[in-house]
Amino acid sequence: MNGGRKRGWQGIGAGFWGLGVVLLLAGVAGASEAGGHGGISAEKMQDLLWRTVNFVVFAAILIKLVAKPAKNFFAQRSQDVATTLDEMAAKQAEFEAAVAAAEARLAAVAKERENVIKQFMAEGEMEKAKILDKANQVAARIKDMAAFTIEQETKKAAQTLKEEVVALATQMATDMIKEKSTYADQQGLVEEYLKKVVETH
Repeated sequence: MNGGRKRGWQGIGAGFWGLGVVLLLAGVAGASEAGGHGGISAEKMQDLLWRTVNFVVFAAILIKLVAKPAKNFFAQRSQDVATTLDEMAAKQAEFEAAVAAAEARLAAVAKERENVIKQFMAEGEMEKAKILDKANQVAARIKDMAAFTIEQETKKAAQTLKEEVVALATQMATDMIKEKSTYADQQGLVEEYLKKVVETH
């Protein structure tokens, strides 16, 4: 690439030299034609020749002075552009890597969220089963307690009723015996009746 630029500047220099030669030849040709018609003198021709030589030398010096700084400028500019392109490519690669990492993190977070939801649902089902089991146990206990209480109350009521019946029967028997029998008969009947009642209950 630098060789191409060098050849380019050498071509420009050769072009200026060629231009100078063309101008010189054109001046000579014009002077010859003018000399034939008595237009341009030898002094003017010599002056044109020196002006052309001066122009060519000045142009060559100018090219020599400008070529190296211009070459360095364009070389540095090309290097800066290449460096900038490399930096942009590196930044683009970093950006793409960051995007890929962010997408991977998002996917991991989504998966973790799904796992947490599944875990909460499973724990909820377990707690629901535990609550139902406890409720069933409490209901069974309450049912057993109610049945026991009913049984006890029934026994108690039956015993009270029996006692009342026995008392009433005893009282009625006593009254009847008092009315229809002697004291000895009354005592025997009462004892026999009480014995039967006791044996029955």
